[in-house]
Amino acid sequence: MGVHTRRAMCLLLPGLLPVAAEPTFARDNFLPSGAFQFDKAPMHVANNNAQIRLMMRGKLATGDGLEVHEFTLPSVARTATTHHHPHSEMCLRREGIIELAVNGKSYRLEPGSVGFGSGLFGQEHGIRNVGTAPALYFVIAVGPGAELQE
Repeated sequence: MGVHTRRAMCLLLPGLLPVAAEPTFARDNFLPSGAFQFDKAPMHVANNNAQIRLMMRGKLATGDGLEVHEFTLPSVARTATTHHHPHSEMCLRREGIIELAVNGKSYRLEPGSVGFGSGLFGQEHGIRNVGTAPALYFVIAVGPGAELQE
């Protein structure tokens, strides 16, 4: 049996270590890269006559949930009573005028504006159309459970 040098031992060391395991998640649970076409997105009508078009829903590579949907909210309607959840939501205004309420404070959002409701600390939030025409906006929900919301 020969004498092993430190260099020879260092070259053997990686072979003695356990092989890193593959991640425990299934790859098909994650959103694929690519395009999500507006005209192919499913739409349904809510009880307040809002049209909701689901653009995408799933998990990011980080494991965070993601959902993107477009709302067409009739005039003088609201999305729902104020509510809260653990994920955060960003509202991107496209047409019309809406009012975002977060923890009792109201913010007027006109076309091109962005509103944000943090999921931190159970912040209550809601949206209502304060204009005379339908309001169109996108909601981007990110965080725990965002991919599960209906």
